[in-house]
Amino acid sequence: MVRKLAGASLALLLLVGGTSSLIVWRKYELLVADLPTVGVLRNYQPPVMSRIYSGDGRVIAELAAERRLFVPYSAIPEKVKAAFISTEDQNFYTHGGVDPLAILRAAFTDLEMMHKRRPLGASTITQQVARIMLLGSNARTFERKAKEAVLAIRIEQTLSKDRILEIYLNEIYLGAGAYGITAAAQTYFNKPLDQLDTAEAAFLGALPKSPTNYNPYHYPDAAKARRNFVLDRMADTHSITVADAEAGKLEPLIPTGFTRPGPVPGSEWFSEEVRRQLVDRYGQNQTMQGGLVVQTSLDPKLQDEATQDLRGGLMKYDRAHGGWRGAVTHLEGIGNIRASRPRKGHPDSSPTVNWETVLATVARPAGMLPEWRMAVVISPSLGTVGWLDDDESAAGGLGAPHNGTLNGDDMAWMRTYKSIKPGDVLMVEPTRTDTGKPGSTVRIRQIPQVEGALVSMDPTTGRVLALVGGWSFESSQFNRATQALRQPGSSFKPIVYLAGMMQGISPSQKFADAPYSNGNWHPNNYEMTFGGPTSLHDALRKSLNLVTIRLAAHIGMSTVAKLAIELHEVDAMPKVLPAALGAVETTVLRESGAYASIASGGKEVLPSLIDDVQDRDGHVIWRPAGLGVQAGSDPNQPPVLTDTRKQIADPASAFQVVQMMEAVLKPGGTGRQAGAGIDNQIAGKTGTTSDFRDAWFAGFAPNLLTVVWVGYDNPQSLGEKQDGDTVAGPIWNRFMKAALADRPKVDFRVPDGVTVMRYGDTIDAFKPGQEPGASRNLFAAKTVVEELGAGDTGAENLPDAESDMGNGASLAPIGPGASLDDTGRELGSPANPAQPGVTPAGQPGVLAAGSPNKAAAAASGGDIGMGGLY
Repeated sequence: MVRKLAGASLALLLLVGGTSSLIVWRKYELLVADLPTVGVLRNYQPPVMSRIYSGDGRVIAELAAERRLFVPYSAIPEKVKAAFISTEDQNFYTHGGVDPLAILRAAFTDLEMMHKRRPLGASTITQQVARIMLLGSNARTFERKAKEAVLAIRIEQTLSKDRILEIYLNEIYLGAGAYGITAAAQTYFNKPLDQLDTAEAAFLGALPKSPTNYNPYHYPDAAKARRNFVLDRMADTHSITVADAEAGKLEPLIPTGFTRPGPVPGSEWFSEEVRRQLVDRYGQNQTMQGGLVVQTSLDPKLQDEATQDLRGGLMKYDRAHGGWRGAVTHLEGIGNIRASRPRKGHPDSSPTVNWETVLATVARPAGMLPEWRMAVVISPSLGTVGWLDDDESAAGGLGAPHNGTLNGDDMAWMRTYKSIKPGDVLMVEPTRTDTGKPGSTVRIRQIPQVEGALVSMDPTTGRVLALVGGWSFESSQFNRATQALRQPGSSFKPIVYLAGMMQGISPSQKFADAPYSNGNWHPNNYEMTFGGPTSLHDALRKSLNLVTIRLAAHIGMSTVAKLAIELHEVDAMPKVLPAALGAVETTVLRESGAYASIASGGKEVLPSLIDDVQDRDGHVIWRPAGLGVQAGSDPNQPPVLTDTRKQIADPASAFQVVQMMEAVLKPGGTGRQAGAGIDNQIAGKTGTTSDFRDAWFAGFAPNLLTVVWVGYDNPQSLGEKQDGDTVAGPIWNRFMKAALADRPKVDFRVPDGVTVMRYGDTIDAFKPGQEPGASRNLFAAKTVVEELGAGDTGAENLPDAESDMGNGASLAPIGPGASLDDTGRELGSPANPAQPGVTPAGQPGVLAAGSPNKAAAAASGGDIGMGGLY
């Protein structure tokens, strides 16, 4: 009976055991069936933010979805490792991924303290890596814990302990937007990881339990208590001595504020353009998480100068043409407001409201500059205002209150447009004393409605040193230097003249500055006058439209279009004569590159904001093509500069145009305001479009090039006579004066075979065979006639009127009367030309040279043509 009973019991036990084993095995198979593989951790690289550096090595921006700075295991201080291991997993180096003793200890503790507190966890560091890296779940279930344990064991079989700890310390979230210990050290203490003391390292070890509840900014007492607990644990595990722990407890826990590097003020457009280029090249993930190190060409000093000069120019224009547009807002119900600090001679009316508290609630308008302040009108008759100075602290967390008086000129200007009353809120800029304290007067300020852009670069290399895309990145992220397509106007003309020089035409060659018509299109000069036979030098200096049109017609618009595309001024352009006057669309950055090609002797110059890109391991993965440095075979010899860029124009032709453009900035040229007071060699060109909608100035010294544009986002007239020299020229002038002050004076290099000669009051460059001051009969050269026939003028695509541009209107080609013979008479016209403004017989659409008077302009219709004006 006993044997039967024992046998039956054993059989039942085996049956239950076997069945249980099968059930457990089946559960295990289901559990691990969808577990991720741990092999990916073998080559795992944590997401690391990318950093953008300026040309002088400063961090100007960080790109990151998660703010993380990777540090290898070998560079992690021992005290930091000990702080985490002692607190999170003291048996880390002895267990196999799961710590059974810790599990039992946690289980008994949880039973004992049931319903009294949150259950005690027993996850090892390896289990936390499995949860963070592979599971991505914090669900408190037995299934998740079981999966976590299985993965932890597999991780221990795959990776070394050091590698596991490296992943953990770089991956863990430690609060305040910091991922990993390096970012946390910077966030809480503004220190590199290797400069943390023992107490600070212990605080980092306190954070994994609950970064939110132990945030030192919000819960300083709890954070300090948890830090002291970690110090005790470090002493218990003999990572530090008891004396070290006690000394650490006495240290105050005072976090040091850290400001995440963002774009250097004023350089937001530059940084954003760099980010956009990186995303285009590498994609969003690698850009934001690939740990790229991006070296840029940004010169912070020039960037700041460019920002200030552009803003100053926009404010000056807005004050002269925009008028005062009134108060930002009005504080209703304020009534009489007394000054917080009444000054002698100022009446103190009966107060009804303390203005400081009310003013502090007024939001700053987007685009308001940091040095400006919101101010409330206290006495309209005396111009007294009160403001809170953000640079000074006061009781209640408000800025220190100040009273001041509006500048007298500002008061008169404001009252011309609108009145002010008590309670009006204005934007003002306080004057400052020598010590930086606010003065007794303030200047009225308002955000301009007009916009602008500036690009400055090295004309030889194309490295962009400064880029400003508008008034304020805060108010508008649209980059007017790289994204706004605007007509360049007459700043396009140097490309036409370069095309002429490449055809062997001399700068002293004369073309007719005379009325011109083609159908209903009647282009004219800016001044509405005509000068008769005019050299190309004078035509470019004075920005004469009619000579430019005749030059473009002679060499052919297909030639002009091809050159403009090769210079990257445009991607495509219509082969119509208005395009020669700038009736195309381009950007400030594109025009900078085109002008740089002219300045650098006809070489293709592509503007570049990025010098090089390195991956997280420090390997250079991208550099701009073209210019480079190659080490020679002899180590004692210096490296050799290599230049593989395309030669678009011959150096002699490019220099001829540069020499002509120098005259633009001298007295008598259209850019005289831009060139005023600069004694360096400089060359440039104004640009003004129809109805004065766009104002440009593009110019350069041999070692610096700058292009400025001013206009409205929704194109509208800047005002009568508000041309490129008047509006954009002064901005260019101020910037170039400041930028060239720190640069050596150099001259434009004269190419081999080119002779620079003076004839009369003119200085020009001439190629071999060209005679200074001579103007030959271009149509006497058979080869020219064969290569440049009437069908190549582009006039067959010319629309009937400006409003018809782009509709495919077609006209008969213009006749050959686009140039002059030695007598100044238009070639191909009758020997006895008709009266000024009257079309000669047999030459449809071409007008004879007439006297330079406005009667001729009226006779020809008096229209300013599409594109360039001046």
